[in-house]
Amino acid sequence: MSYFVTGTDTGVGKTRFSCLLIEALRAERRDVVGYKPVCSGDRDDAVLLANASGGLELDSVNPVWLKASVAPLVAGMLENRPVDPGVLLEGYRRLAAEHEMVIVEGAGGWRVPIAEGYDIADLAADLKLPVILVVGNRLGALNHTVLTVDAIRARGLEIAGLIINQLVDELDTAAITNKGIIEQLTGVPILAEIIHGQDFLDLDPFLPER
Repeated sequence: MSYFVTGTDTGVGKTRFSCLLIEALRAERRDVVGYKPVCSGDRDDAVLLANASGGLELDSVNPVWLKASVAPLVAGMLENRPVDPGVLLEGYRRLAAEHEMVIVEGAGGWRVPIAEGYDIADLAADLKLPVILVVGNRLGALNHTVLTVDAIRARGLEIAGLIINQLVDELDTAAITNKGIIEQLTGVPILAEIIHGQDFLDLDPFLPER
């Protein structure tokens, strides 16, 4: 099963989780690759996904790269190169036709604008994939998670689960208590809790048929 990975914000660990998932699945001999439809700023996330995908060609992993480190809509305006959502969808279809699973990673949070009248939520809705929400475990995570879950549900999309990502070694009170209440507030299962520096992932929640 392919997934769409989004986050409660930028910098919450979407790429880190996506790479861990891809690497764990490939270790189980699953034909899985990553897909980063659009990058703004550096291309580091796409490079990591390409490497995790067995050295897949970078332009296949990331068909649209904008240099300005801002939302794709703004970067496209600055570079006079607006993003064509059709290119993003076609890139996914090409990979999906060639591989068993595709892990699609969005840019920033759920409503980041990509083009005029088109954002990350629209892209996820067009792809019709179950959504995995990565939560950066810090103060404010409860609010950001509830808002994002509500927005995903409003689009009629399936939320496969949450990933709680520990962003630092030392946890404050908010980070310690967030996990215990997020499921209660959202009704969405926590698929994994990734501690800082973790380099493995339990696949059972992602492959229920095992």
